[in-house]
Amino acid sequence: MSQHRHKKRFGQHFLHDQSVLDAMTAAIAPQKTDIMLEIGPGEGALSARLIDHVAQFTVVEIDNDLIPTLNKRFADRSHFNIIHQDALTLNYGSNLNIGQMLRVVGNLPYNISTPLIFKLLESRHCITDMHFMLQKEVVERLASPPDGEHYGRLSVMAQYYCAIEDLFHIGPEAFDPPPKVDSAVVRLRPYLSMPFMAKDEQGFASMVKQSFSMRRKTLRNNLKGTLTGEEIESCDINPGVRAEVLGVADFVRLADCLHDKNEKNLS
Repeated sequence: MSQHRHKKRFGQHFLHDQSVLDAMTAAIAPQKTDIMLEIGPGEGALSARLIDHVAQFTVVEIDNDLIPTLNKRFADRSHFNIIHQDALTLNYGSNLNIGQMLRVVGNLPYNISTPLIFKLLESRHCITDMHFMLQKEVVERLASPPDGEHYGRLSVMAQYYCAIEDLFHIGPEAFDPPPKVDSAVVRLRPYLSMPFMAKDEQGFASMVKQSFSMRRKTLRNNLKGTLTGEEIESCDINPGVRAEVLGVADFVRLADCLHDKNEKNLS
C-alpha cells in the first residue's frame, strides 16, 4: 500500500491493479523510438512499465511530495526527466522544446480532465496519440456517436480533431484510494489530415457551443439571431431537430454557412 498521503485537491487516485497496468501498457504499446510524456505519474506505477521501452520519458507532476519519490525511483535512467508543474499551465508545443512528436499518457485527475484535453488539442500538431485513464462518463462523452446518451459539445469538439476509441472500463477497486466512480481508458489520435475542416475554427467552436446551449431546444431556437431556419436548411439540416442528432460534418457546414454570411456582409 502507498505511503503517500493522497491529496484531494489534486484528485489523486493511484492505480495499483497489475492486470489493469498490463492492459494499459499493451494498449499504449511503447516503441524504442518514442518520445513519451506522462501526466500525473503518481508514484510511477505506469511509468515503470513504459520507461525502459522508449527513447525519452518525461513526467509532469504538480505534487511537491512526489518529486523525490520519482527521482529516486528512476534516477538511474538517463532519459528520464521531471517537469514540476501544473499540467494545465504547460505549453506542450514549446515548453518541451524537443522538435519531435510526442506520445502522451496518464491517469488524469478527474477534476481537470476535460480542460486538460482541450489544452492538449491546442498542441495536437506535435502529438501522435494520447492514452488516458479518465472518469468513465467522460470517456463515454468523448467517444459517443451522434444521438447517443452521452453525446454533446465535448464529443463534437474532440471528434473534430481526433479519432477516438473507448478501450476498456475499470472499477474503483483498482485504485488507492478507490474513487466513487468507474473509470475507462481512451485513445485519442489527432488527425494527420482532418476529415472535415471548418473555414474558421473559432467560429466552428462557437457554433457548437451555441447549438448545445439549451439541449432541449431545437437548432432554430438555439441559433436564433445567428442563422435563420432557411440558412440552416441550406446546409441540408432540418432546423427543427436538436443539436444532439448532428455529426461533426453538420456542424462544420453550419459554421461555414455563418462564415460565408459574415464575409458577404463585410464586402
